[in-house]
Amino acid sequence: MQKMPLLLLFAFLSSLGLTGCHRTSDESRVREAVAAGAQAAEHVDASALDALLADDFDGNDGSLERRQLIGLLHAAAFRGETLHAVTGPVEVESRGERYLARFTVTLTSGGKLLPEHIGIYKVETAWRRDGRSWRCYSAHWEPMGG
Repeated sequence: MQKMPLLLLFAFLSSLGLTGCHRTSDESRVREAVAAGAQAAEHVDASALDALLADDFDGNDGSLERRQLIGLLHAAAFRGETLHAVTGPVEVESRGERYLARFTVTLTSGGKLLPEHIGIYKVETAWRRDGRSWRCYSAHWEPMGG
């Protein structure tokens, strides 16, 4: 059973350099939400990340749900761990009223929780509007070349 919950946290790191792009208002808001997730992960802030995830969040086709991801971030914070990743370019695609964000993540430090998962991953996150905010409702990741 492959568990990669920290990868989702690292995936949110991907958009830190993308705030200057000229896009539609909704796409900009999705990018801002991804950047906020990146900041939450970098600061190991479970509450901030929790605010960005939909109640029905699904990670890797049912292998990770919101409660588990937030619990893992709480555990990382309790252990004093830091999270780091190097991301590739982010592609954002409109799907009607929802958006997909695709990118690669090179995991450079797995800390103590998942040190064996260092490598390069393809990541896709899906976003939908919830009131005035955008929430991530799905994420999928897989090792590059695998």
